Amino acid sequence: MKKFLILTLIVLFTGAFVYAQQSIGDPNAERLGIDSAQQMIQEISVDRFEFDGFWRSSMSSDEGYATSRLFRGGPSRDRPGRGPAPGEAGMDIPDNYVLGTRVDFLRRGHNSFTIYPTRPIPIEGITKTVSVWVAGRNFNHELVLIIQDFFGRNYEFSMGKLNFMGWQRLVVAIPPAPDDGVSGVVQRSYNYSNHFGIKVMGFRVNCDPLESRGSYYIYLDDLRAETDLFAEHHRDEDDMVDGW
Repeated sequence: MKKFLILTLIVLFTGAFVYAQQSIGDPNAERLGIDSAQQMIQEISVDRFEFDGFWRSSMSSDEGYATSRLFRGGPSRDRPGRGPAPGEAGMDIPDNYVLGTRVDFLRRGHNSFTIYPTRPIPIEGITKTVSVWVAGRNFNHELVLIIQDFFGRNYEFSMGKLNFMGWQRLVVAIPPAPDDGVSGVVQRSYNYSNHFGIKVMGFRVNCDPLESRGSYYIYLDDLRAETDLFAEHHRDEDDMVDGW
């Protein structure tokens, strides 16, 4: 009986101690509550590749030539993740074209080419993930996303290899910035409430040297992002705008 009573007291004491640690001494527990209460995660459309001449491509002239244009087609809208974004249901938004890029290699090597918009594309809110549909023609090349953060610094994130047939949705997570608000991918400064988020600067394809030959084709469609729109919906409408 005494042993059972002692064990019961130990269990109760240990549970109370752990709870006290999580609720008082563990800053992650407190932050988790703040994050869950102050988030409004939503998937939004960033670009559908519907405007001719908006996206371009380039490559070093001693490695090859790159050209881009629009084509009719794209992944079926019946595929998972291919339907309209939550805020676009019932809206008649054009989605008829995809962006195609052709590369003609002059020589083998660690070549690369970029696909970029004529101006950076801002993403509203605090971006969590970025996705794009890709037809990579089953080459062992790598697709890299290029973004710009709040301070105008460029960062690159690998979206994966292109060694698959047909269309596939590639997704990459944007890591949260450390608490110092300076290092890492900073999307928001608490000194400024009317300007935050990242910008899409384009894509880079790192070519496998063993497959950098002849002509290569890649197609992109339906660029999206999962973003936290909490701050967007809670802005101070009477705040002043900087930049004068």
